[in-house]
Amino acid sequence: MKENVILNKSFEFAVRIVNLYKYLTTEKQEFVMSKQILRSGTSIGANAEEADSGQSKKDFTAKMDIVLKEAKETRYWLRLLNKTDYIENKIYESMLADCNEIIAIVTAIIVTARKNIKNNTINEK
Repeated sequence: MKENVILNKSFEFAVRIVNLYKYLTTEKQEFVMSKQILRSGTSIGANAEEADSGQSKKDFTAKMDIVLKEAKETRYWLRLLNKTDYIENKIYESMLADCNEIIAIVTAIIVTARKNIKNNTINEK
């Protein structure tokens, strides 16, 4: 069975997000932004898993668009948590790098999927 890079990376990122949430709520007593980043950061992997079972190429692409939106929202919360001194630079930079890598991979997946849909549409005519 072929390794699915985005599923693996998004799952590992979700684990980091859950650990960040635990840290923010217990050590920093921060409950609002931590809940937001928990929701968006874990949603990346959940939606990628759902996309992997897409009923069609268009369905797959639509779900990957959601993955991209959730990853970008997570990047926003990371930036905000860092700028408001809830997470230190070392944690921020590491998690931001992971998030940006996921965004780059998902963007490439979407571009490729859209090209394939377009090419299939052209070939069907």
